[in-house]
Amino acid sequence: MKWKKFTLTTTVAAEDLISSMLDEIGIEGIEIEDKVPLTEKETKGMFIDILPDLGPDDGTARVSFYLDEEENVEEMLAKVNEGLDELADFVDLGARTIEASETEDKDWINNWKQYFKPFTVDNILIKPTWEEIPPEHEGKLLIQIDPGTAFGTGMHETTQLCIRQLQKYVNEESLVLDVGTGSGILGIAALKLGAKEVWGTDLDENAITAVGENLASNQISPDRFHVLQGNIIDDPAVKDWAGYDKYDLVTANILAPVIILLQKEIPVHLKKGGIFITSGIINTKEKEVLDAFAANDQLEVVEVNHQGDWVNVTARKR
Repeated sequence: MKWKKFTLTTTVAAEDLISSMLDEIGIEGIEIEDKVPLTEKETKGMFIDILPDLGPDDGTARVSFYLDEEENVEEMLAKVNEGLDELADFVDLGARTIEASETEDKDWINNWKQYFKPFTVDNILIKPTWEEIPPEHEGKLLIQIDPGTAFGTGMHETTQLCIRQLQKYVNEESLVLDVGTGSGILGIAALKLGAKEVWGTDLDENAITAVGENLASNQISPDRFHVLQGNIIDDPAVKDWAGYDKYDLVTANILAPVIILLQKEIPVHLKKGGIFITSGIINTKEKEVLDAFAANDQLEVVEVNHQGDWVNVTARKR
């Protein structure tokens, strides 16, 4: 099925009112584009270290909406223009031009799956559940991950850096804390590598579901991987849930600014001599992260590794 796409050029001041008007006349699924900078709160849970440069906010916005080619497009466009006429009395609509184009009907929720294929991290095979094990990888340690709406397939360089560090430091007695667990891939990798038990935290409620589903896909009992939604940096309940002086290993594959905050918190959760494995650090932020670790007298950096533009910093609690 083809859909007709209509893009209205307007103003940032009008975009919310236009969105409400489109919803009221029965148009579902709109897209808004503008150059308004994201707030710290909006970027808090995003796996982005450097935001794209959109240029200065010029006050313009583009609101796109879609109409089924089988419905009365002319009638619906007339309703849109009537709604815009009414809004014009209250807000500046800017250019108010509407451009038409066509787009294919796609399953956007599942379309990404075509790009997630089996791959290896050293002797570990990581694959989605819907793919078969390639014959050449038979016998490798298998991790099955379906990220769903939570971040983490393992394909990103930062995840691979963390997995390689887990291979070095995990043993059968390891208790692991995975901060920002996402799909649970690092915690599951730790368990597959022999760790005894994992605790995971994440800001996103979708991570709770994703971890549970991925544990089942890997035949791992949920009593070996405990997960909680919350922020270990500033929520006392999450800190207490995680426990103190408890972990042999802590992993955090998040963002450089978050890791800089975490390096102050994590030592109270690590055993003496415990290992803190971090990534999600773009190379332009490497010095900033290393400076933060150097200022922390409870942690000693023992390894710095690179893959592509990304950095892993591994530290030990003194």
